[in-house]
Amino acid sequence: MIKPRQLTTSVALRLAALDDAAALADAYTRSWDHLKPWEPTRPDDWFTPEGQRTRLTSLLANFERGTTVPLLLAEGDRIVGAVTLNDLVHGPFSNAHVGYWLATEAVGRGLMTLAVEAAAELADTELKLHRLQASVFVHNAASHAVLERTGFTQIGFAPNYLYIGGRWQDSNLFQRILNDRAPGT
Repeated sequence: MIKPRQLTTSVALRLAALDDAAALADAYTRSWDHLKPWEPTRPDDWFTPEGQRTRLTSLLANFERGTTVPLLLAEGDRIVGAVTLNDLVHGPFSNAHVGYWLATEAVGRGLMTLAVEAAAELADTELKLHRLQASVFVHNAASHAVLERTGFTQIGFAPNYLYIGGRWQDSNLFQRILNDRAPGT
């Protein structure tokens, strides 16, 4: 079980639950103008509790399979962001991809730096991973800063990496080595 981590006196990073569907739909709805440049086109039901419940059901099934860890930044009953560890692989690779977003009202408070650092600590100590990787659009200065503040280093450039905003966009690739232990230890 993933234990919640208190990021500030008012914000915790915790595992997502089906009961978060309405709060997630609300977070995406109120922050969509802010998130839209970084997100793929979303269907209308993405912004509904039912659509988020369907998404959470899938994420939590992947969590049970050990391939995804969906974490939410919760401020009371309000969701103000998320960090997701995807594509978890154990064994010789011992790696996961990290993705994250913040609601409009949470930007500029240092929350994502705290959340990514907490997710890295979880990946190291509880998931026993060796490495995290992330991709960031070349023009996303805020996200580059989060990764740099949390110990990630750029390891590459991927042209035409993701189709967002009606076009293929370039990304910078980052990694953070968490430890030098043998896999699973």
